[in-house]
Amino acid sequence: MNNENLEKQEIKQEEQYKYVYGVGFKNALQTYFFGSNDDSFKLNDKVVVETIRGIELGQIINERKNKEEVNGNLTLKPIIRLATNEDIASYENNIKNAILANEIFNNSVKEQNLDMFLISSEYTLDATKIIFTYIAEERVDFRELLKVLAFKLHCRIELRQIGARDRAKTIGGLGPCGLPLCCSTFLSDFEGISINMAKNQLLALNISKLSGQCGKLICCLKYEDSLYSDLRVNLPRLGAKVKYQEEDYKITSMNVLSKTMKLENKENAVLLTFDEYFKEVKK
Repeated sequence: MNNENLEKQEIKQEEQYKYVYGVGFKNALQTYFFGSNDDSFKLNDKVVVETIRGIELGQIINERKNKEEVNGNLTLKPIIRLATNEDIASYENNIKNAILANEIFNNSVKEQNLDMFLISSEYTLDATKIIFTYIAEERVDFRELLKVLAFKLHCRIELRQIGARDRAKTIGGLGPCGLPLCCSTFLSDFEGISINMAKNQLLALNISKLSGQCGKLICCLKYEDSLYSDLRVNLPRLGAKVKYQEEDYKITSMNVLSKTMKLENKENAVLLTFDEYFKEVKK
């Protein structure tokens, strides 16, 4: 069967689902959507689903929708069945076995002197595969480790390397605001954060204060960046030299929320509102 026929078969299979359900998984903030022709699933029902990782146990967290109500380009995996008591027992047993697998993983890594730090391990529901999530400073050659783990655990092995932000998301904690970390409560995707965002918001470039528990720039720099960009339209840059009341000054600080700026020279310092600047200085 050629690729074109395969694509047509996949599209046909996807179109046969009448309904779409939102399903959540343990430790996953994001909602994933699955297709089914069964309209009997209810909120909080535990279901067995097919994912890209394998067979997993999830929970219905969004009510049923007709296929036409959701994005037509959405690729749907199926809900296989309502979870049975045996499925739930298998899931709980897998959690216990994963703890033992952690010890095997750490011992094997130590024996091979690999620079890897294990974050978590998780079996698929049918226990045919275990996913180890780890962090490492550099790329690791784990080919021999895969062989050792497969021999000891008697199942397929998947090693998944994550970054510092994902690690902080997994571990959790409190941010500088005193609230639980955004990444461990509601952020499902990490967007690029740059030091230019701190500059745009006129923050002191103190890296220790601008860094989160992951060691990277705090995600909240992204939240108000566009607002500060709008508020700074037509405003002068910091460090600009201006003349005020026949004296030369430099703009040394600015607060776009209070709409004030500070002018300084060797003898004086003046605090102006933006209105005063445009009226008295910029003319």
